[in-house]
Amino acid sequence: MIYGMPELPEVETIARTLEPAVRGRVVAAVELIYLPLLRRGGQEGLEALRGRRVLGVRRRGKMLLIECEGGRTLVFHLKMTGQFLFAGRGEARDKHTRLAVSFEDGTDELRFRDVRKFGFLLCVEGIPETVCSELACLGPEPLDVGLAEFAAILGRRKGRIKSLLLDQTVIAGIGNIYADEMLFDARIHPETPASTLGKQAVERLFDAMKKILTLAIAEKGSTLQDYRDAEGKAGNFQFFHKVYDRKGEPCVLCGTPVRMTRLGGRSSHFCPKCQRKKAKRKH
Repeated sequence: MIYGMPELPEVETIARTLEPAVRGRVVAAVELIYLPLLRRGGQEGLEALRGRRVLGVRRRGKMLLIECEGGRTLVFHLKMTGQFLFAGRGEARDKHTRLAVSFEDGTDELRFRDVRKFGFLLCVEGIPETVCSELACLGPEPLDVGLAEFAAILGRRKGRIKSLLLDQTVIAGIGNIYADEMLFDARIHPETPASTLGKQAVERLFDAMKKILTLAIAEKGSTLQDYRDAEGKAGNFQFFHKVYDRKGEPCVLCGTPVRMTRLGGRSSHFCPKCQRKKAKRKH
């Protein structure tokens, strides 16, 4: 079993389940339990949230933003094992709880749990996409980008298509799971140079990207190990995977064993028959 970090569908699902549970609530305190979690903003930034109302929760790329009154935003990156959960104020915290947010209504607290401690938090003031470099550098959202812009993005890059899909500065939110699934759906080999894709291949990939991500969000993401939404529920899209983490299993279309290769240190799953690698032209 290969374990990946939450990608666009998982973070979107967390945002959608967390938002109605915190929107409109007034922050009583933010307790930073694991100090290295906070990369920017300092303890004074967290203390400035006291008495501020939560305005909303949204996603950008693979990051989750909790926006509060006063122009302050908590920006979380969950990395491999970051989770949000609610617990009673008096309920014991487990050893993996890294941060706790209590509210003035006193009914419960929001906890950020992270077993491997790779996740991070930024507390920023101002428009997040402007003042936060981790957000400012992100490429367009795959569910918002148009076909013409998508084709232009790929057409001017010679890198391998799988690597480009994973590059958050090129397009934001796609990770290993969904890149593998959309490339299979589009019948494109992961090592294909992006700039060599023809018009029809680009259109197939564009359609596959929209379809796969939309379905994955509807199924509340893929739970391979740690991922849960803010209600503690697992996702179901893992049951729809056609190539990811299916090395050696028969392709659902042709029966050829699914292969796994390494691209830039990352696993890549594909069907060697349905996603044929084009032979290099001889000069």
